[in-house]
Amino acid sequence: MHAKLVKTHILTNIPIHIPTHIPNVFFLEEEGKTRLVTKNLTPNIQVYGEKLITVDGIEYRLWSHHRSKLAGMIEKGMNLPLKEDSRVLYLGAASGTTASHVSDIVAKGRVFAVEFSPRTMRDLIDVCSQRSNMVPVFADAGQPGSYKAIAGSVDVIYQDVAQPNQAGIALVNAREFLKEGGYLVMVIKARSVDSTVNPKRVYEQELDKLVEEFNLLDKKVLKPYHPDHLAVIAQQKQL
Repeated sequence: MHAKLVKTHILTNIPIHIPTHIPNVFFLEEEGKTRLVTKNLTPNIQVYGEKLITVDGIEYRLWSHHRSKLAGMIEKGMNLPLKEDSRVLYLGAASGTTASHVSDIVAKGRVFAVEFSPRTMRDLIDVCSQRSNMVPVFADAGQPGSYKAIAGSVDVIYQDVAQPNQAGIALVNAREFLKEGGYLVMVIKARSVDSTVNPKRVYEQELDKLVEEFNLLDKKVLKPYHPDHLAVIAQQKQL
């Protein structure tokens, strides 16, 4: 995956809707369909083959809920606690597909994108090189001490990792980086935790671990976009 310059599709006189209060995220009405988009932080630069659309001089990037769990959360009406100046610790950034849209959202903030795979890290670095508010971090999300000097304190942790101890990873990172009263947005991947147990039971087990330190604000299973995935939004309990 390589960021590249492409021509943008120019449209006029089409409706644009803002979903709740999430900055730089919109729904466009195109060809009879409602499409989720983010305002492109880097105009004319395509990250992973997504369509670029310009409306009234503003360029947007198409964001598919089939490729991104975070997009699926927005499509399902979940109210993401992201502001334009938020500092976000993104655990499990992979090649940077969804992380680049988070970069669009927090245009005046910063995204610390943590990834452990050398192969996907190469793609992530390429994406970050085009975006001034993205910082690639080559590290294991389960070892937050190794990148403490890079990330510092953050407003939001977004976690999308395929490891068995997902709640544990979220908790150790929250203790290390999350500001008091900060937010956790995560996806619990039931089959990665335990493929032999009913997903509902896995969700309960992971949530039981989180509620010791977080207040649960919202949760939704991401069917039909991502089966056996539970999206969670929680706020750190204040002492």
